[in-house]
Amino acid sequence: MTPIQAVLFDLDGTLVDTAPDFHRICNQLLLAEGRPAVDYTQLRLSVSNGGRAVIEEAFGFKDDHPDFERLLEQMLALYEASPAQDSRLFAGFDEMLMWLDEVNIPWGIVTNKPARFTHKLLQQLILDTRCAVTICPDDVSRSKPDPEGLLLACKRINRPPASTLYIGDHLRDIQAGQAAGMRTLAAAFGYLSPDDQPQHWHSDFCIQESTQLLPLLKSLIHPY
Repeated sequence: MTPIQAVLFDLDGTLVDTAPDFHRICNQLLLAEGRPAVDYTQLRLSVSNGGRAVIEEAFGFKDDHPDFERLLEQMLALYEASPAQDSRLFAGFDEMLMWLDEVNIPWGIVTNKPARFTHKLLQQLILDTRCAVTICPDDVSRSKPDPEGLLLACKRINRPPASTLYIGDHLRDIQAGQAAGMRTLAAAFGYLSPDDQPQHWHSDFCIQESTQLLPLLKSLIHPY
């Protein structure tokens, strides 16, 4: 098996645990609207599907509700102002990224999160200067599960897709990676719903805990 020459990550629910900030902001909005707080575990499952899904989960109504767009804009404004107050790398990932840097393996991010939120989040987590490439929907004409963003990332870091590993916590991530000709890893520790079955996504690898990633990468990058 060809050793991995680059590692690309989805962002929310894969590289960074961003759900705590969405939970904080949603409860701030719910309080202002005189509504009860939303349970963290309940809200966490919606974060990978974007802001609209978060509002639907927090407020319990669909996007045709007359207050939906107003609440969405308020949430996004609050999030843009403070996207990393409570967000952190998943357990073991700081060590994992340091190891990738030490062995000169470029790593990057391909996300469906808009650039204005992504770049500010990475800046506040001091990841922007370490990341070799960041691809957002603003950079492509088609978002995941289309492979365009993944292929663009490989072009920018000058690595072949066949020697690149893409890691994500959603079926669309695995589909995008497969369509790009990459090896794929399902992050089952991410924002999966009870109905998700990552073992059936046909990824090359699947891990249940974030701390399992570094040992796996060491076996793929320096196979014995």
